[in-house]
Amino acid sequence: MFNAMIVEKDDAGQTSASVQQIDLDRLPAGEVTVAVDYSTVNYKDGLCLGPGGGLVRNYPHIPGIDFAGTVEASDDARYKPGDKVVLTGWRVGEAHWGGYAQKARVKADWLVPLPEGLSTRDAMAVGTAGLTAMLAVMALEDHGIKAGPVLVTGASGGVGSVATAILSHLGYKVAAVTGRPEGADYLRDLGATEIIAREELAETVKRPLEGERWGGCVDAVGGAMLARVLGQMEYGASVAAVGLAGGAGLPATVIPFLLRGVNLLGIDSVMQPYDNRLRAWKRVASDLPMDKLQAMITPATLSDLPRLGADILQGQVRGRVVVDVNS
Repeated sequence: MFNAMIVEKDDAGQTSASVQQIDLDRLPAGEVTVAVDYSTVNYKDGLCLGPGGGLVRNYPHIPGIDFAGTVEASDDARYKPGDKVVLTGWRVGEAHWGGYAQKARVKADWLVPLPEGLSTRDAMAVGTAGLTAMLAVMALEDHGIKAGPVLVTGASGGVGSVATAILSHLGYKVAAVTGRPEGADYLRDLGATEIIAREELAETVKRPLEGERWGGCVDAVGGAMLARVLGQMEYGASVAAVGLAGGAGLPATVIPFLLRGVNLLGIDSVMQPYDNRLRAWKRVASDLPMDKLQAMITPATLSDLPRLGADILQGQVRGRVVVDVNS
């Protein structure tokens, strides 16, 4: 028997989440069984934990789209007992039981070996949010980051925090956008050289182009802010779009693409191919300063998850939450 955060739905369609003990035999099919050390809290987790169950279709369900731990049993030659592994994406925690438990069973193809230099706790301080940030930085690099500061929107969140730390470590000037004035010192400690109030970029303007301000952008907001930022990019600069906290709509024109050669790069972490996952995790291990990573962490346990799930949906979670599933 082991502990797990179980989400259930009653006959009236109401969901509830609680820590329960379950048997190993209840885990879904998969080639690899993992003793989970840590998980984390992402926006999708908040949806799955909250009223209505969000992305969950079948109950009972164990959320947790990320986990890191140690292989206990494997039917796949790539992994053996004792190996340290990380999982992010592949709709684990949504369609497949996830990491909010002391045990998980998954397909071997979904796992990545823990990168050298990272502990399982470090890996969950990174998680999907940090991996997405690294994928975004890599995409910007592949297309050429220009001379101006790199803008990071939603900078106090998980993706934004890691992106700010990585870009600063790589030597770029980082302009961090936040709606939390009290978080300015936190962002400066991560390496931001300029703090921009969210209100400054949240309002749309009629002009499709403004002055060239940014040499690149990691955008976690979308919506009107993304439309505004596109018109402020330097010639040939790129925006890596990673989120939609400000809405899924894009009230923009094609003018920035046609007259300034701006690139809008979509970043997906869920179905990212294995080789690029490995590349990104290796870059995380080398280019994300561990002292900055530690400063982002809020520790949590399984019993904290319903509250944290509600908080992240309200934009009230700063940095990265690391969930110790065994405490």
